[in-house]
Amino acid sequence: MSLDRRAFNAVLFALSLAPNVAALGAPARNEKPEQLRFKDDGKIPNSPYPTLVYRDLPLEGDKAAAFEKLFAANGWPPQWRYGIFTYHHYHPNAHEVLGVASGSARVMLGGESGQEVSIAAGDVLVLPAGTGHCCLESSDDFLVVGAYPEGQADYDTERADASVHAASLARIAQVAMPMADPVTGKDGALLAAWRTG
Repeated sequence: MSLDRRAFNAVLFALSLAPNVAALGAPARNEKPEQLRFKDDGKIPNSPYPTLVYRDLPLEGDKAAAFEKLFAANGWPPQWRYGIFTYHHYHPNAHEVLGVASGSARVMLGGESGQEVSIAAGDVLVLPAGTGHCCLESSDDFLVVGAYPEGQADYDTERADASVHAASLARIAQVAMPMADPVTGKDGALLAAWRTG
């Protein structure tokens, strides 16, 4: 089959727009994120799966737009641009990825007895369903892109509360495994880390 110049150029143009990790300046597929684990504290269920922390992704230009493109390319459609709530909360029916587009913050992951983590522009947190998170302090320009795996965009938010703990555990157990890591795709760290728990 032969292509005329117009069809050939259309194919080249389409291929140049096809999102891929390398073009977006994200880490190579073999780069391993930090893995943080948090225990159920009776108010925040957390997860048997580790939270993944990618550091200082070399995204060019508008980082918010770059994160949106990267997450969407890996099956995590972006849902919002905002900060992180200043109270301990979690999502019982969805996994969440948070890409820091600008500024910096100190966040507490895993509930009140969890771990304080500093994050800055270019960093990404991948939170399995049930993982507690809370912003302790942030710069004035702190901006995050939030995204969820396909089919999980209708997420609920629960505060740290023992009265909903048992119901949340049942909901978390029903959340589907994502098809890909939101940063490094189908061959990324998430699937291996979360399958082994």
